[in-house]
Amino acid sequence: MKFRKITIALLLIVLGTTCAYAAKKKQPRYIRLHKLTAEQTALVEKAIAREKVVIKNIKERTPLVETYIQDTRPDVKLYMVPVQDYYTLSRVDFGKVFTDKMYEPRSAKTKGKGEKGGKLGWFKGSLDAITNLTKILGLEKFTYSPQGFMQMMFIDPSGFDNQHYSFSYVRREFLGSVRTIVVDVRPKVGGPGRFTGRVWIEDQDGNVVRFNGTYTGAGKVDSGKYYFHFDSWRLNVQPNVWLPVTIYVEETERSEQHKSVGLKAQTRFWGYSLTLPTRDSENVTVKVDEAVDQSGESEDVGPLESQRRWITQAENNVLDRLVEAGLLAPPSDFDKNLEQIVTNLAVPSNLEFTDPVHCRIMLTDTIEATTVGNTIIISKGLIDTMPNEESFASIISLELAHIVMGHHIDTRYAFNDRLLFPDESTFQRINMYHNDHDNAEAVKKAMDLLNASMYKDKMPNAGLYYAQLAERGKVLKQLNVPKLGDSMLKADGTPWLSDLAHQAPKLNPDDLTQIAAFPLGSWLKTDPWDDRVHMLNARRYAPMNARDKMPFEVTPVFYKLLRYDVTKLGPGYAPAADSTPPPADGATPAAQQAAPPATTPDSTTPSAAPTSTPATTPQATDPNTPSS
Repeated sequence: MKFRKITIALLLIVLGTTCAYAAKKKQPRYIRLHKLTAEQTALVEKAIAREKVVIKNIKERTPLVETYIQDTRPDVKLYMVPVQDYYTLSRVDFGKVFTDKMYEPRSAKTKGKGEKGGKLGWFKGSLDAITNLTKILGLEKFTYSPQGFMQMMFIDPSGFDNQHYSFSYVRREFLGSVRTIVVDVRPKVGGPGRFTGRVWIEDQDGNVVRFNGTYTGAGKVDSGKYYFHFDSWRLNVQPNVWLPVTIYVEETERSEQHKSVGLKAQTRFWGYSLTLPTRDSENVTVKVDEAVDQSGESEDVGPLESQRRWITQAENNVLDRLVEAGLLAPPSDFDKNLEQIVTNLAVPSNLEFTDPVHCRIMLTDTIEATTVGNTIIISKGLIDTMPNEESFASIISLELAHIVMGHHIDTRYAFNDRLLFPDESTFQRINMYHNDHDNAEAVKKAMDLLNASMYKDKMPNAGLYYAQLAERGKVLKQLNVPKLGDSMLKADGTPWLSDLAHQAPKLNPDDLTQIAAFPLGSWLKTDPWDDRVHMLNARRYAPMNARDKMPFEVTPVFYKLLRYDVTKLGPGYAPAADSTPPPADGATPAAQQAAPPATTPDSTTPSAAPTSTPATTPQATDPNTPSS
């Protein structure tokens, strides 16, 4: 009898466990939190329809796509530190990417060589760009969506609808001045590449302006091996046209060749208004805008002036070509800040130029600079990571020295036909870097200019930047591979301006008043439609610990969105205040709200960091930023 009771009890336990397991198995994997109201359902239906419009708009564009990836590892003091990096820059024809049929690669695959014989960088075709990202991420050995990072532009380019997804209301939320509803999205059916995450839908026309999550794998396979978590943002670049602008990717841990490493990456899009370059012919038209009418001049031109005008003609041709290729930003108010620093360097050394020296911004994140005639070109990445005015002065002095010493661009570009080539050949066909001999000469002259200038007592601050660049340059090699100009580091990894680095105090992460370099994206934003650069109108915060410094690192992005204003002709966003880096030299936030200033030549107490107030900066008149 006792044995029978024990047997019955065991059977009841097994039966209860089986029933509980069966009930648990019947439960949905994702529990719907809030059922959509009729109004919310209608907005989701709009979003589904608008996604098709977004895909159509993107397929008509051939923007530049820049992806910069940093592998990371845990660090006790700094939380995560970069250990390796990868970089790609592409002009992508999306009309040949998101289709059912795989497109054929383009026949011309050009590669440029730098001074050390390595890859200098190049525009890739659509398939090359995607394939290269796949290899960089170590994913080619997996069976996964071949679109890779590019797919993160879309929630689901082929199946975002009620048949494939369920929607759950979360809350209402403002992103800047744009009111949105936040909805959780889950796939109803399996299959690789289905999105799972959260979307933000603006409440007027139903455009998805942000989505955050990942894609699912195939069957029981761990999707983490195939897809990464990402945060994808879109901007209102034209009336009722929202297009991707930035994708941030982060994985704190992933398995790669038996090593546990993390990953941070940003993909940036710009040049949406660029037209499709001619690929079957090299007869690409170069447009020269804003030509100067000189018909009223009656004086004769002497030999020296003729030579200088010849150089200027080559300079103008190259600058126009770079703008057309989407590499160079059109002239901006920010350029004037840099040009004031040119004056601050030129006046004390009694430098006189036949033509004014101008500054322009190259739109890539790579750390590089060069000169084209009397124009100094500095990359966005170099500008974004410099923390103070004396750092800007140091790089401008180096490029100004090249101009003073006659290290001008090859005058063969004075013949316009030499610039008739497809955009993807720009890196190979325009030679803008200086050789080691010219750089060594320019360094000596640059030090003379700095020592005679108002910045001479602040050189240790500038030296910190180059010390930090050399330290991080040991692992961030791709960031320091120039695309068009000169690297700030020599072949052995030491800075060209090593004299400044030697003057700097020792790098000390725990010294919160010592800001050697900023993270990427700290000063400028790029209009993805017309490539114009604007200064961030963002609040600065002093670092609270060593982890807040993040020199040369990729960081998350947050945008304060605006709707496109036809009267102001501006893009629909302004960067969020909490997405910017800490101020330089431990200054208070109020003293750190503007961009690199340009202190006038007669100033006697130059600031160690940008100190202009917002009312005096170019951003104050930027139509893309909401007024306070």
